[in-house]
Amino acid sequence: MSGMTKGWCPGALRPMMSGDGLVVRVRPHGGRITADQALALADLAEAHGNGLIDLGSRAHLQLRGVGEAGLPALHGALRDLGLLDEDADTEARRNILTTPLHRPGDETLALVAELEAALRDAPVLPAKFGFAVDTGPASVLTGDSADIRIERAESGLILRADGMEAGERVTATTAVPRAMDLLGWFLGQGGAGRMARLIASGQSPSLCAGSPPLKGAALKPGPCEAGLCLGLPFGQMRAATLRALALAPLRLTPWRMVVLEGVADVPQHPGLIADPGDPLLNVSACTGAPGCTSAGAPTRDLARRLAPLVPAGCHLHVSGCAKGCAHPQPAPLTLTARDGLFDLIENGAPDALPALRGLSPDTIPDLLRGRFAP
Repeated sequence: MSGMTKGWCPGALRPMMSGDGLVVRVRPHGGRITADQALALADLAEAHGNGLIDLGSRAHLQLRGVGEAGLPALHGALRDLGLLDEDADTEARRNILTTPLHRPGDETLALVAELEAALRDAPVLPAKFGFAVDTGPASVLTGDSADIRIERAESGLILRADGMEAGERVTATTAVPRAMDLLGWFLGQGGAGRMARLIASGQSPSLCAGSPPLKGAALKPGPCEAGLCLGLPFGQMRAATLRALALAPLRLTPWRMVVLEGVADVPQHPGLIADPGDPLLNVSACTGAPGCTSAGAPTRDLARRLAPLVPAGCHLHVSGCAKGCAHPQPAPLTLTARDGLFDLIENGAPDALPALRGLSPDTIPDLLRGRFAP
C-alpha cells in the first residue's frame, strides 16, 4: 500500500505494519484531546482496529490492529476531528512534546501552535528529531527525548540545545524564531543524527547559554496542579478505558499517563493506575510477541510477574528487541528478548552489552530476587 511503512516511527498517514495489523499514530496538537475527540477515537479504535490504544513516549496515541481497507475512512474521520496533518512530511516534522502542566493564559499552547506553523516549511528532519515546549511552572520534560527545548528558567523562558546544561534567555515573541535559527544551525552541520550527539562531539551553536532550566519532578498518579493524573499499565488501554476517561479534556504525557484536566475524583475503571505506589509503575514493556514482528519473545506477562520484585526507585525494562521502543533511555535493569530467551543488561539500553545472556523467563524471577535481596 502506498504510504505504508515498516520501520521505527509510524504516523497516521504512514502507518506501520505490526504483528496485529497496522499501527496508526495520532499526534494531538499540544498533546491534548477533548472529551469528544476521546469518545470518537474510542469508536474508531473498535470500528477500524482491534480496540487497543497505546500511549507512546512522545505523548501520542496509537490505534492498533487497523486493516488496510479501513484506512481511507479512518483518515477521513481523523481529518474531521482535526487530528490529521495535510501530508506525511508535515506530520513527521510536527514532533513536539508539550508539558502537561501548562496553565491557562501562559505561553505554552501559543508557542506550540507557532512552532507547528514554522515547521510546516522546514526541511526534512532526521528520524526522531523533536522539540519540547516545557513552559509550565517548571520544566518536567528534561528526561524525555527532544533536540531543541523551550523551557522555564528561574527568570522567564530559555531556548536550550539538548546536550547543553544551560540555555539562552528568550521571550514568548523570540522563542520560536530562535528555535528555528538553532534548527538551521543543526542542519548546517550535516543534519544527521541527534542534537545531543552533535554537542557531545564538540560542536557548539551560537547561543548565549547562561540559564539552566528550572527542573520539576515528573508526574505520578494522583492529584496534580492541572487535574488528576492516571497511569495506564504499559501505556496501553482498551477503547472502553478511553471512554471512561472522557470526562474532561485529556493531556497526554510521555510517561504512559494522562491528566484529566480539572478533574478531582478518580474514575472507577480496572484499566487505570491511580495509586502512585503501584508496582507496575516500576516496569516498562513493549507490545512484544506476537503483536510485534520484531520481538523475540512475549514481554508483558513477564513484566507483570516481575513488577512486585522491583524496589521503589528502581526501574526494569522488558524489551522485545534491541530497539527499546517502550523505554528509549537506559534503565537500571533491562531484559532484551532474543530467540525466546532474554539477555540482562545493567544500567544500559536494550542494545548494550549484556551482563548475562540466554535467560529463560522461568528463571528470571529467582534471579531478580537474588539481586534485590537486602
